[in-house]
Amino acid sequence: MQTDHRAQAANEAKKQSRIQKGVDSKDAAKKNGGSNGQAMQAGARKYPEPPFPKQHHPKPGEEWRIEPAPMYEAPFYIGSRKVEGKVALITGGDSGIGRAVAVLFAREGADVAISYLSEDKDAQETQKAVEREGRKCILLPGDVTERDYCRKAVAETVKKFGRIDVLVNNAAFQIHSAEFEDLTEEHFDTTLKTNLYGYFHMAQEAVPHMKPGSAIVNTGSVTGIDGSKELIDYSMTKGGIHAFTRALSGNLIGKGIRVNAVAPGPVWTPLNPSEKEAEDVSKFGEKTPMKRPAQPEEIAPAYVFLASPHCSSYITGEVLPIIGGY
Repeated sequence: MQTDHRAQAANEAKKQSRIQKGVDSKDAAKKNGGSNGQAMQAGARKYPEPPFPKQHHPKPGEEWRIEPAPMYEAPFYIGSRKVEGKVALITGGDSGIGRAVAVLFAREGADVAISYLSEDKDAQETQKAVEREGRKCILLPGDVTERDYCRKAVAETVKKFGRIDVLVNNAAFQIHSAEFEDLTEEHFDTTLKTNLYGYFHMAQEAVPHMKPGSAIVNTGSVTGIDGSKELIDYSMTKGGIHAFTRALSGNLIGKGIRVNAVAPGPVWTPLNPSEKEAEDVSKFGEKTPMKRPAQPEEIAPAYVFLASPHCSSYITGEVLPIIGGY
């Protein structure tokens, strides 16, 4: 009987060792770039994967400089009149997520006003893209940190189109500070003024012109959920945007205006190649479970969903993370 137990134990040990070797082999394959180490491709077309070309662009960041070019056209997305006849004002609409949202809004039947800082070449390309969808587009260059500009941008939108139904607060400033003590007051102030004051100013100016059924969609971030040790100021503002979204939604329920936010993870836009060092840019998005950053066209449908009363009439005060499987 004792011998049988020893034999069984020996067989069990061999089995466990065999299982361990199998797992070790698979782990080694992953480390060496095996199939499980590849980026996930689940979209209608293949999206770029790191490593990307090393690059570091000057602020405020221009889309036409980036290699590879961010993908915003969403050629397989078919519009179905989700925001037909509506007017949308999009801050930071010249490039990145803002451009992709502008194109899909136009495909869904909306006219678009594009607010941007100074990236004229990008803004003109966005305007052409909206017009190719058969809708009208106006360009509104200026600084969202200035209350007077926000007032004028809203007024010009209403003057041109006669109404404003959707406000997308998307303009942002982001740049890393590896050491907390190196985060200057000017840097901190610029981040807060752009990412918080800009959203506040635009919303406060737009709301008096919005009727029941209108919507505000704010751009938050995964950093506002998890934080980022090198983006302390940016993380603070994005967390603030999430709280602003929830609080403002409650305030505006009586006016019939819904307020929601999208919180993306890494997205290939001008924001990051102008924020990170060239070496880090080349690896951007590789640490996500999908092992690549999102492209703007993968994020934009969420804005259509939250803007459209046909899709989300019972949704307000929500923060929708799109973070690649985190």
